[in-house]
Amino acid sequence: MKALENKNINIHDTITCGQIFRFEAKEKEYTIILEDRVVKLVIDDNYINITSSKEDDLIDVLETYLDIKTDYDKINEELIKNDPSLKEIIELSKGLKIINSPKLETIISYMISANNNVRNIQRSVNLLSERYGKKIIFEDKEYYLFPELDTLKQLSMDDLNDLKLGFRSKYIYEFLNNITLSDIDNIELMSTEEALKYLTSFKGIGLKIASCILLFGYKRKDVFPIDTWVKKYMKDNYGISDINKIEKYTKEKYKDYSGLVIQYMFHSKRNK
Repeated sequence: MKALENKNINIHDTITCGQIFRFEAKEKEYTIILEDRVVKLVIDDNYINITSSKEDDLIDVLETYLDIKTDYDKINEELIKNDPSLKEIIELSKGLKIINSPKLETIISYMISANNNVRNIQRSVNLLSERYGKKIIFEDKEYYLFPELDTLKQLSMDDLNDLKLGFRSKYIYEFLNNITLSDIDNIELMSTEEALKYLTSFKGIGLKIASCILLFGYKRKDVFPIDTWVKKYMKDNYGISDINKIEKYTKEKYKDYSGLVIQYMFHSKRNK
């Protein structure tokens, strides 16, 4: 067992706030499936106690995944200085981190999320992993890693349709057959504008989905996926309801941290 200090992070909010789709949550106990391992986090007053199916570099892996080394206090101070009206929602979101999810899983999961509800997204991503991912036994229970790209490329339209993906099957099929691991990695080297343009060149990836992919899979805190909760917050607090105007306002006002502010808006509005 390894441990991290339980400070400056709210594990519950970070894991369950809608960033990822595959986890188990009990009282003060969270099991998550990373790219190459299963990890269980048990929370007490002072520490996050960690066990895993793979112990190699475990602390480094978790610190990266949970974005622990980013100084959110400093960022939040800058945000409040720039816009004092954010103070309340930042306080309500204290300890919320932006997860750094595996890139391929993030892309496919958010393609599945298009016009979909969370329960269906979870079911489809889990089923895809159970059928085509590597099985891991952890604490006498079966888990499945997300499938590798080479495996996904072998899937037929019938295979994808059998996952109950609906209209999304054809878009995912086309994406998988027109992408390589190098392409996925190269998105890291693009500017945010270039990355958005590239991702939205694929059918089935609109601006909101592309923004989620970059925010949760590529550490781009300057993108701003806008959903119903965010639109409600912007209308109630700033009198802005048009999506284009929301995008313009957040980009100009919050710049490199637009995506983080959007998460605070979403989290506080949904929980209120």
